[in-house]
Amino acid sequence: MFDPGIRSLAAELLNRSLERGFTVATVESCTGGLVCGALTAIAGSSAMVLGGLITYSNEAKSALAGVPAALIAQHGAVSESVARAMAEGGRERLNATFAVSITGVAGPGGGSVEKPVGLVHFACAGPSGTRHRERRFGEQSRDEIRRLSVLEVLDLLRETVLTAPAPQAPSAGASPRP
Repeated sequence: MFDPGIRSLAAELLNRSLERGFTVATVESCTGGLVCGALTAIAGSSAMVLGGLITYSNEAKSALAGVPAALIAQHGAVSESVARAMAEGGRERLNATFAVSITGVAGPGGGSVEKPVGLVHFACAGPSGTRHRERRFGEQSRDEIRRLSVLEVLDLLRETVLTAPAPQAPSAGASPRP
């Protein structure tokens, strides 16, 4: 179902996350669940993947991931600030070590001069903050933009997991927080 590059990245993430005790959640708009699907296609992923939110509409971004409607109104759904808020909201709501988000214009329609087809924002929220990437994939097919988006966010997550400090054991009487 997923191409070898996606499966390889997902398997590497599963192994690295399990080694380090990390959990992951996804918040997806233009990919509609493909990232969570790629991760859960790997046997043993239930030890790492806590869940995924598909927030295709602006209302879902607010209701499910806690993105303020005013933020969407001010910057638009396809923006760095909304991608960051999606990842941070998903991390908090699913209580994950890391949460990734994707919001973009997969086309073929829906683009504008300021936000053309192929513009995608990615974010990864974790204990040390939130990272962001912006990519402009250009006028490619919808399927190709979505495939490239899955690869990009898995790469962002891999980079974040590999550079993150290992979680510390909770002290006596403290509740663990991923």
